[in-house]
This record gives sequence, structure tokens and C-alpha cells, in this order.
Amino acid sequence: MRYLFAAALVAGTVAGFGSAYAEGGCGPGFHRNPYGECRPNRPVVVAPGAVVVAPPAVVVEPVRRVCPVGFVWAYGRCRPI
Repeated sequence: MRYLFAAALVAGTVAGFGSAYAEGGCGPGFHRNPYGECRPNRPVVVAPGAVVVAPPAVVVEPVRRVCPVGFVWAYGRCRPI
């Protein structure tokens, strides 16, 4: 059943692919704006970003509950066994 579901998912994904062109029928190097007009693509300039230094991870150990002999930690307090 798992393989049948996986096969159906793959078949649906492949069938969903169409011939979608980014230029929208305007030709290479052009695209459509929100009004449907063909506009030339502008070059994209990416400025270098700032260096980000992540703070070190803080690891907190869980609180250990110590109950006397004959008791066990359960439901938020020490309870007899």
C-alpha cells in the first residue's frame, strides 16, 4: 500500500509539470509585468552581505529529582513505590 501511494504521488507530480515559461510568451530576456506588457529583464546585482556570527549554543541539563529510598518521582513529586 505504501508503494502504491508513493507511485500515485510521483505520477501526480510528474503529470502536474507543464510547459511553464518564465518569460510568459515574450521571448528570451523579457517577462510580463502585472499589466501584461512585455518588459526587458534587468540585470540583478547582489551586494555582499554582512558577516553574521551566531552566538554559542547553551545546553541546559535537565533537573534531576532525588527521592528518598522507597520513593519514585512521579506526577511532579516523590511518591511511594
